[in-house]
Amino acid sequence: MAIDGIEAPSPPSQSQSISHFGQPRHFYVAVDRLQFKMETLVDLLGVAGRRTCLPMVVCCSSRDELDAVSSAVSNLPYISFSSLGLKKGKLVIGDDIVCEACSSNRIYTCRGDDSETGKDEQKSRMIVVTDACLPVLASRESPISARVLINYALPMKKETYMRRIATCLAADGVVINMVIGGEVVTLKSIEESSNLVIAEMPINVSEIL
Repeated sequence: MAIDGIEAPSPPSQSQSISHFGQPRHFYVAVDRLQFKMETLVDLLGVAGRRTCLPMVVCCSSRDELDAVSSAVSNLPYISFSSLGLKKGKLVIGDDIVCEACSSNRIYTCRGDDSETGKDEQKSRMIVVTDACLPVLASRESPISARVLINYALPMKKETYMRRIATCLAADGVVINMVIGGEVVTLKSIEESSNLVIAEMPINVSEIL
């Protein structure tokens, strides 16, 4: 599958091996220009999102980013999604304010409900979330445990990257990092400091799902 707006720069690591099955697998997709980033995300979801009941998470760094992503994916007929972010210090799911702070007890789900019927039963499930509203495992909040984690915004720190994995990803899930220009340096730093292998994503995304 060809995805418009994606270039193929040198990978951030000399090693191109992939983690053993049963462990998270990490990939990156390099986007030529910022204006192609959303288009590239929609193209990725055009492949991953067509998998039946595939649980996915898209991580953003800000509420504005979350709103932009939510708007872009809201009309995709093969995805059922919800967004989770902060607005003026309050937890917002979609357009509804549900509590005063993200530390309140919450239940996360990114899996299909067996009781659902009709077309929605076959849709992939996706949560769009900001870092401020990731589950707090120390407070016994439930992790999201998605099969695919897309870092729409690459975190600047290793700690944030690892927290996203710990709170959002199933043990054998797939991480896809969207990288623009100089962010390859940041990705390489995260890779080396975390002892990870982050390989270039195959042109055919289905190969890693």
